[in-house]
Parts: sequence; C-alpha cells; structure tokens
Amino acid sequence: MEATDEADVPGTPSSARQRKFRQAAFVYLHMGVLYEAAVYVFWQQGVLPEGRGPVWVWLLAGASIAALVFWGLWAKESTWLARIIWAFGLFRLPALIGGAFPSGPGSDIAPAFYLTALVVVLINLGMLARAGWDL
Repeated sequence: MEATDEADVPGTPSSARQRKFRQAAFVYLHMGVLYEAAVYVFWQQGVLPEGRGPVWVWLLAGASIAALVFWGLWAKESTWLARIIWAFGLFRLPALIGGAFPSGPGSDIAPAFYLTALVVVLINLGMLARAGWDL
C-alpha cells in the first residue's frame, strides 16, 4: 500500500486549493530568480540605465519582493495577494510584447529575451489566476 500525504487524500478540505497556491508560489519564485539573474547579467554587461541607484539595492528589493510574495502564496494562501500580483503582472505585458516584436531600430537586449520573459510571465499569470480564482 502506498503512503499518502494529507493533501493527497480525496475529500480533504482545500487539498486542491493548497496545491494550486504552492504551484503558484514556486512559479513566482522561479520568475523572481529569472528576473534577479537578468538584472545581474545586464549590470555586468553595462545595459542597465544610469542614475537609478546602486544595482545591489535593486537586487535586494527584487529578492525581498519575491520572498514576500512566495511566503504570502505558500504559507498564507492569500487569494487577494494572488489577484493583486496577477493584476500587476498584466502591466508587464505591453513592454514585453514591444521588446519581443520591435518595430524600430535594435536595442542592446535581444528580442528573444523579451519573448522568453513573455512566456514566463504568461505562465506565472496562469498559475496566479488558478490560485486566486480557484480555477
């Protein structure tokens, strides 16, 4: 007989809900890691705009936000947090689409980066929607 976890027992209240929030939390965490790595690489390549402060402040702020959102989704299973982060994620789409499909002269960042980020953000939005609206 196979050992089962309480979250896998059918009829357990919120087992499916908990699984959705945990999946959303890990997808968001991975997206945060991707963004942190991109900021670091862009900093190393000199692509970041000047005059926005030290890069370590932005890396620390990004890591803090990713950790707080992860905790809110994983531990608190906050539907409102999932919905708010989903709504903020929508504001990323125009910039990512514009970068993935440029109409003017090239930039320092390849369109493939924006296309990859667009796919990651859309997957993240889908997972947040599943958790936030219990889809």
